[in-house]
Amino acid sequence: MMEDSKSEKINNRGGGIQPGDQGFSLDTLELKDYVQFRYPFLLIDRVTKVIPGKSAKGYKFFSNNDWFFSGHFPDAPMVPGALQFEAIGQMLCVALNTLPGMAGTIPKLLSFDVKCRKPVLPGDRFDIEVKILFWRDGICKGKGVGYVDGETVCEATVLHAVTELME
Repeated sequence: MMEDSKSEKINNRGGGIQPGDQGFSLDTLELKDYVQFRYPFLLIDRVTKVIPGKSAKGYKFFSNNDWFFSGHFPDAPMVPGALQFEAIGQMLCVALNTLPGMAGTIPKLLSFDVKCRKPVLPGDRFDIEVKILFWRDGICKGKGVGYVDGETVCEATVLHAVTELME
């Protein structure tokens, strides 16, 4: 029953894959319907635009108070590259899980290729854009880019599997 209301929410917001679709946004509470991550590992603050099965955009504000800065590194804090990649992977999950019937699934990571170009610092807004390149038989390949002030800081190609669809 919960699944039906989520699918209905997508349809009411104009979700689904249609030519010229403008997509929709998700605030922090709505986002939790589509990803299983929670604090401290939910690395998206807001989804500004998602076109289910195609793409998603959003951001994460990194505060000086974030849990990892005290140890990475005490005298020169920066966001670990692994967390930048994780944020991109989570946004890819949003693009996938907003498809009708997909809400609540947990895509499993199969492989990734990441390039970190510049440090992300406390106080930075980490903008994330992802695009699904391939989606079939439970396998999803996507590409994502992280930006700070319009400058590319991280890029990743990710391969996920939704095992429930593979059985």
